[in-house]
Amino acid sequence: NRFGGYYEWMDKANLKQLAPRNPLGLLQQGENIGKAQRSIGNLQLDYSLPFLPELHANLNVGYDLSKGTGTVYVPDSAASAYRRYTDPNKIVHSGTNNEYKQTQNNKLIEFYLNYVKDIKSIDSRVDLIAGYAYQDFATKNYNFKDYTADNTIVSSPNYEFDQPQNRLLSYYGRANYALMNKYLFTATVRTDGSSRFNPDKRFSTFPSVAVAWKLKEESFLKNSKAISDLKLRLGYGITGQQEGINNYDYISYYNLGSNTAQYQLGDKFYNMYRPGGYYYNRKWEQTATTNIGLDYGFANNRITGSIDYYFKKTKDLLNAIPQPAGTNFSNTIVANVGNMENRGVEFAINAQPVQNQNVNWDLGFNITYNKNTITNLTISPDPNFIGNPGGGISGGTGQTAMINSVGFQRNAFYVYQQVYDQAGKPVDGVFVDRNNDGIFNEKDLYHYKSPDPKVFLGFNSNLTYKKWNAGFSARANLGNYMYNNVYSSTGTTRNILNPIGVLNNGSVNVLESGISGNVQSDRSILSDYYVQNASFLRMDNINLGYNFGKVVKNTAGLRLSASVQNAFVITKYKGLDPEIGSGIDNNFYPRPRTFVLGLNVNF
Repeated sequence: NRFGGYYEWMDKANLKQLAPRNPLGLLQQGENIGKAQRSIGNLQLDYSLPFLPELHANLNVGYDLSKGTGTVYVPDSAASAYRRYTDPNKIVHSGTNNEYKQTQNNKLIEFYLNYVKDIKSIDSRVDLIAGYAYQDFATKNYNFKDYTADNTIVSSPNYEFDQPQNRLLSYYGRANYALMNKYLFTATVRTDGSSRFNPDKRFSTFPSVAVAWKLKEESFLKNSKAISDLKLRLGYGITGQQEGINNYDYISYYNLGSNTAQYQLGDKFYNMYRPGGYYYNRKWEQTATTNIGLDYGFANNRITGSIDYYFKKTKDLLNAIPQPAGTNFSNTIVANVGNMENRGVEFAINAQPVQNQNVNWDLGFNITYNKNTITNLTISPDPNFIGNPGGGISGGTGQTAMINSVGFQRNAFYVYQQVYDQAGKPVDGVFVDRNNDGIFNEKDLYHYKSPDPKVFLGFNSNLTYKKWNAGFSARANLGNYMYNNVYSSTGTTRNILNPIGVLNNGSVNVLESGISGNVQSDRSILSDYYVQNASFLRMDNINLGYNFGKVVKNTAGLRLSASVQNAFVITKYKGLDPEIGSGIDNNFYPRPRTFVLGLNVNF
């Protein structure tokens, strides 16, 4: 009766703190009411200068404002908030009665001049753009006092709010030149600045050039009825990347410590300031891309598509790397270390198999092959450097299942090779001694697979028959793998039959694997048994519609439509979702399948 009648694991008269709380009690004895408000606005103006009509001035301004507020109430009888605070009078207080609030204020201002001129005397066309863009991203996080259910203060915030903010500033120009509608030249240059870098490294310039040759416009193809379009393209450009960086990490700053990290002086406790890790010389990550492509069209463009080969070389990788003890105030820091290469081929084709008065059918297919390789990760070559670990997993303290190493794909899994019995079942706690030194330790970890697909595919179809229309779109990834952290953290007998004397929820995989988690449990969690093939085919959308045409005395148009999102997935992966970008699956709930029925009326 103490906990609202819900069963809880007890240690004599007290709750077992490490035991899981009753899930039904968590649902029924908590009330979290949130309210979200959002306003998005945009205004774009285009003005043709009267003294030079070929010159246009374009102004684009926009904003995105949002506010989220809410309250959290948990009664004093709930086990999840039991005995939260004991006041100086030795009175115990339980429950929670708190509030939260966050606002976001994002702004955009962009202005550019566009000059377009046909020069008939030399059969040319010039298209010039010069512009400026400013983006501001501001968040305000409010901090409130922590109350128990009877409004007793448990703790007070060190400050009422914090306001992280970052800005992007860009200057750009582009020149397009077409000669005789056959030879096309493009050159662009942009300078981007980010407040996440120190003032000396804040701006970087990214140029690009491209040329194209319309072979179809040449005399030897211009009258061809079979080939309706043929264009050869060649391009080179540099782009920048600054995501994944905290706003102020280039500054040597101090943080005010939390109430759980106070320092005792005499009989009092004080919040102390402590330094944060920083890296002053961080700069833009840059990717140089070379691309050669061919656009084609046949049968009066009933069949169109493209073929592309690309090579991307990334330098100054923004990478979280370990810091030697005593060299920084953080054990890891995001720094510019390393190079990476991507190369691949893309093929796309679109076709109209049927096109007549009653039936129109459009089909599309594309495929991309990509190979990713890390080429450098150290400032100076070091053949003994294994790599930078990453991909944190649950179920073990400080465990990681991935590594970035030279000569391998990014985020390759770094695991032990599982030994199996004759029935194909993993042998509990037994792994391959890969270096054959007679000792099994971390030196037997090996690079195994990657979460990045080798092949991407896309399919789409749209069929119209008189007043009916139907279509679908689908995607597929091949060669990608997933670390099933749901199985590794909950699919062991040690997790279910917890040594502290409680029962935990467990994955049914324990019935297949038989892994106890008791023998070398810190190594079983890094078994390649948990790295699973996650190739998939996903039907993203299926739609069907019927257009009734004019109804109600021929004054209103009526259209009925139905669609399903995330219709189905075909995969060998044993988890709930084979498409998780991080490559680490901690997902206990599938993404939803959504059905939409629409009725559109136009007057």
